[in-house]
Amino acid sequence: MNTYRIYRSCKELPENWDVIVKHDVFLQSNYLMALEKAPPNNIQCFYLGVFKDGELIGVGLIQHVRLYLKDMFRLKAESCFKDVLKNNLAKLLKGHVLVLGNLTHTGQHAMYFNQKSITQIEFFEQVFKAFNELERLIKIQYNKKIHAVLLKDFFKNDQIHQAKHVFDSHKLHQVAVQPNMIMPILPNWKHMDDYVASLNSKYKTRYKRARKKRSGIRCEELHINAVESYSNQLHALYLNVCKNADFNTFVLPQNHFYQLKKELKDSFKVFGYYYHDELIGFFTLLCNNKSLETYFLGYDENHQYNNQLYLNMLYDMAKFGIENNFSSVIYARTAMEIKSSVGAKPEPMFMYLKHNNLVMNTLFKYIFRFMNPTQKWQERHPFLKD
Repeated sequence: MNTYRIYRSCKELPENWDVIVKHDVFLQSNYLMALEKAPPNNIQCFYLGVFKDGELIGVGLIQHVRLYLKDMFRLKAESCFKDVLKNNLAKLLKGHVLVLGNLTHTGQHAMYFNQKSITQIEFFEQVFKAFNELERLIKIQYNKKIHAVLLKDFFKNDQIHQAKHVFDSHKLHQVAVQPNMIMPILPNWKHMDDYVASLNSKYKTRYKRARKKRSGIRCEELHINAVESYSNQLHALYLNVCKNADFNTFVLPQNHFYQLKKELKDSFKVFGYYYHDELIGFFTLLCNNKSLETYFLGYDENHQYNNQLYLNMLYDMAKFGIENNFSSVIYARTAMEIKSSVGAKPEPMFMYLKHNNLVMNTLFKYIFRFMNPTQKWQERHPFLKD
């Protein structure tokens, strides 16, 4: 018999939780504990355990998000009519949302289940039961109604799409979102010099120019004491980037990076950039088995253009991945063109979503497309020979 249980804290998780999710750091209890201790102030995490005859055979991360789409889709000076329309749509769509997945990171870090013990359809039956229970709980606890549910992020070839008829029966729409930018690391890349040798002449010149512009800035790894002492500076640099994002649903708290370092230890990396001993930028990485996941970053805008700081960060992420024997660097979504210029390839991604208002749900798929239009960008091919 299949059953489920919802946990409100990582301290309540079954002992064998980490055993079945050892493939994904984003579902492991130490990462979840860090997120629980330092979450965005509009996100609350719940943890789903799915059991067969009392044995844990599947897990899921469900986030209760207080979401306001006016903040999510930043209004730009497009046209007066379009701005007004977006603003009115945002007012209609704002509210409380349940997300199967992790809103703070790109990728399928929503769930895992043992396919030998439970079918995908049976697993999602338990997920939807959990959604219903959480909707009742949030109504009682906060006197708030859940406006929408969201399942994120899934690659084009993910097996979840085989259950599309189940989602159709629950009135969920499939929508395309920005791709995940992923750079495979070739087997013959042992050092950064091997990567540079693979670039065509145009991108070799680009690489050398960027490295030259970084001259005078040193990059070094920050260990836990430094992450703690620099927490305010790291957060301020992160906010410099966050405030300019077109698409944002949350803001990380000041202690987020310290809590991740404390819980994940050497699996979470923080690299700082210094100019005359002043911290002017940083980036973070999560080591997820053979995949190197890029995380949040920040920089002083005064140094970004002149020193090509962001581009140099992308190169340094690649360098760490190559020299530490990872199979790929996952650059995540956003800034697709510049990420493709260092070798990342776009992998299409999809979400499933539903608005709980019948009329709104009928229009939701089209409204989402309007609010989140496909970005036009030119893919770069740095390894194609001249």
